[in-house]
Amino acid sequence: MREFEEEHTQKLFERDFITEEQLTQIKNYRSLGIFSLNAELKMFLYLSVLLFTSGIGILIYENIDTIGHVAILSLLLIVTIVCFYFCFKNSKGFQKSETTFESPVLEYLVLLANILTCIFIGYLQFQYKPFGTHYGLATLVPTIVSFICAYYFDNKSVLTIAITGLAAYVGFSVTPQDLFHNDFYSHLELSYSAIILGSLLILWTIYSLKISLKTHFNLIYLTFALHMISIASISNMVNEYDGLWLLFSAVLAASCFYFYKASYEQKAISLYVFMILYAYIGINVFLFRIFENIDFQDIWMLFVLAIPGYFIGSIVLFIKLIKNFNKEIAK
Repeated sequence: MREFEEEHTQKLFERDFITEEQLTQIKNYRSLGIFSLNAELKMFLYLSVLLFTSGIGILIYENIDTIGHVAILSLLLIVTIVCFYFCFKNSKGFQKSETTFESPVLEYLVLLANILTCIFIGYLQFQYKPFGTHYGLATLVPTIVSFICAYYFDNKSVLTIAITGLAAYVGFSVTPQDLFHNDFYSHLELSYSAIILGSLLILWTIYSLKISLKTHFNLIYLTFALHMISIASISNMVNEYDGLWLLFSAVLAASCFYFYKASYEQKAISLYVFMILYAYIGINVFLFRIFENIDFQDIWMLFVLAIPGYFIGSIVLFIKLIKNFNKEIAK
């Protein structure tokens, strides 16, 4: 592994990606033999938060008749207040630029406090219905709290919760396991909601960039927007609504063009890769809709023979695009 790293570092120097001074600094740093546990410790902190909140959920479920609703809600409220107390006490306050806590533990304490807030409000609504039959408010209130916490404490994990809650408020799920299960086909208005929300997220990134407000959050907003707009568009490109598939094809094309530019501006390979995948799927669906009424009876053998070459060529092109992207953003 060490030889592999040294070889590629030397190649970077030979291609003028790094200077001789930087090459020397890299070699000197590697010679120290320092091993960082930062990522591992943060992962364990994140797992601790998840296990703690999951444990509270199991505890409530198994002892609901014994403990009582008021006692559980009171305990949740007390723990949440204590978490927020330590967060505010050690916070540097709201700042438009990127900020961090002195201790990474406090970042996960913010995440814990936010999750407990969501649990508290959801449990309160389920049991006592303070919002009546307006169940959307039970989603909107913790979403607003999450946005406030995300911006005040500069926490990206809480921001993802806030955006997920906002998406749930308008009627669809953006969690990885549920993203492809949204019924865009039967509920056309859900597609419009996804595209509009995705567009609003894009507009917010443009505005926040203009006023220099937490610009490091923009990649998260753009990632959500890319998935929502692309999946909603592709889902409706295969439906049977007359002419609407052309409209959604145009939306997908415009989206891919924008995220192509945004990926270079953000220097985000994740945006670039997913943009290519969605564009590739969209192009294939578009071609299928164009050719679905054409009779291939006379040339079907040629068509079958061309398919392997088409997919091999697609893979080669994909690899070439990724390599070119990495070369461009390295300049």
